[in-house]
Amino acid sequence: MNILTIQNLIVKRSGVTVLDISELNVEQGRILALIGPNGAGKSTLLLTMAGLLKPSQGEIYYRDMPVDSSVSRSHMRRSACVVFQEPLLLNTSVYKNVALGLKFRHLSNAEIKKNVEDALDYFGIRALAARSAKTLSGGEARRVSLARAFALKPQLILLDEAFNSLDPPTRAKLIDDLRHILEETKITAVLALHDREETLRLAQDVTVMAGGKIIQSGTTAQIFNEPKSEFVANFVGTETILEGTVQSSSEGLTEISVAGKIIEAVGDFLPGQNVYCCLRPENITVSPAMPGKISARNVFEAKIQKIVRQSFFYKIFLDCGFILVAYITVSSCEDLGLCEDSTVAVSFKATAVHVIWRERQDTDISAQRPVQG
Repeated sequence: MNILTIQNLIVKRSGVTVLDISELNVEQGRILALIGPNGAGKSTLLLTMAGLLKPSQGEIYYRDMPVDSSVSRSHMRRSACVVFQEPLLLNTSVYKNVALGLKFRHLSNAEIKKNVEDALDYFGIRALAARSAKTLSGGEARRVSLARAFALKPQLILLDEAFNSLDPPTRAKLIDDLRHILEETKITAVLALHDREETLRLAQDVTVMAGGKIIQSGTTAQIFNEPKSEFVANFVGTETILEGTVQSSSEGLTEISVAGKIIEAVGDFLPGQNVYCCLRPENITVSPAMPGKISARNVFEAKIQKIVRQSFFYKIFLDCGFILVAYITVSSCEDLGLCEDSTVAVSFKATAVHVIWRERQDTDISAQRPVQG
């Protein structure tokens, strides 16, 4: 069941179209991430979902009921909460900040006390209840802001870049806690995010946006493993995107010519079709020498072009006549004695190659005019 449905939505600012959404469904109880470059329209879409921006045209349905009047818009607003990038806390105690929305709704003191204490416990900040909001760290302030929203027991929560400007350990802990709370409460969430790791750790569904439009929607696995365009593949971290031409296809296995070499992939394509071969770096295996028996259909000799340290692993650029990018753990890299200009073997399975038909590509999305985010 969808808690929110958007159809043929147009939003304009100063006469300029900043959102053009043909359809978007938010499934009840799921966590949806809106991702895309700066200016993609993610924040504008969140504000429109919350009823804080009125569209120029189109329909929004909340629980299958049209949001087309001040009454229905008010009903949806009472069921939804927005958490902005900045915590926006009042100069008073943490307890009073969390209780603020409940007082606006004229709940009894007993109800306010229970809801506030439950929300404080969810985010592990009960000990901060009497503290002034002015004394909080950035991570504590974000937790208070989230607790204030959850205290209202919303049906839908909308978060706009809620983890910006937090140090990595604070951000990681807050993401883990938020995911646990959302799973426990079954509250539907839509989050505008820009970080791939945050998306993978939080989201069950993903919508990729650019230029105020939706480029692709699906489950997180579908978006990251089966991008439908070069733009989406690049954005979700598909480090290797190779241009090739289909040579043959038989019984679900396709041979693709890339820089004079053959890559085997799963799928049925017509000979002569121009395609992209997409490979995620975690699906490429690096060996110090050409292996003997191996299950992977694609094995190439390569020279290490560059090795770059990336947190807890190395990112390796490999030249096999075309460039592949692989990830390898620090310990494995050191154990194998890998270094720049050395010759290695690289391998990957045919199932690891995601093929995109190039004729189906959209126009260059990255060149579109950015819109207000």
